[in-house]
Amino acid sequence: MRFLMIFLSMVLLTSNANAEGERAGEFDYYVMALSWSPNWCALEGDSKNSPQCDTREDHGWILHGLWPQFHQGWPSYCRTSERAPSRSMTNEMADIMGTSGLAWHQWKKHGVCSGLSAPAYYALSREAYEKFTRPAVFRKLQSQVSLPASVVEGAFLKANPTLTKDSLTITCKQGYIQEARICLSKDLTPVPCGRDVIKDCSLKDALFDPVR
Repeated sequence: MRFLMIFLSMVLLTSNANAEGERAGEFDYYVMALSWSPNWCALEGDSKNSPQCDTREDHGWILHGLWPQFHQGWPSYCRTSERAPSRSMTNEMADIMGTSGLAWHQWKKHGVCSGLSAPAYYALSREAYEKFTRPAVFRKLQSQVSLPASVVEGAFLKANPTLTKDSLTITCKQGYIQEARICLSKDLTPVPCGRDVIKDCSLKDALFDPVR
């Protein structure tokens, strides 16, 4: 019996060591995450001395990522035969993603699950980003304000008539508005978000920093 237990333990250890991510291209829909850059900088970026937070920049809503998603859960670090993006590819995404480092990380964790090549994934990400209007009203802020998260959701819905409350969610982090997340089909048509995605922030006094 002891020998059998040792043998089974060795089998399990070997299986875990050889485990890999999910199969690329197998997912149900995308989540496009748009992060409000000044809030991210206040929470994390300034302490990291991220170039995204340089006062010479004027980032507002940046593309955090385009994430393959299941109806419940999400794939990550998938097996793929596609080549990693070149430095020039990630640099070219910095205008909408803040830094080339974020572009690289998003490919490594999420892009590999899309089933697309790196150039195609970045092209689709840019298409998604440009497909939707980012409400200009938030760029007019002169100082930090507190507001209900529902106001941010309403601004996105008004600016994008194709969106519904079921295809959009606003998230918060440490009292700040964090992201607007839009759920999209593989051809970038708005679709209802899964239950694990559609979790709207309920804060009535979420903080919102101005573009610097």
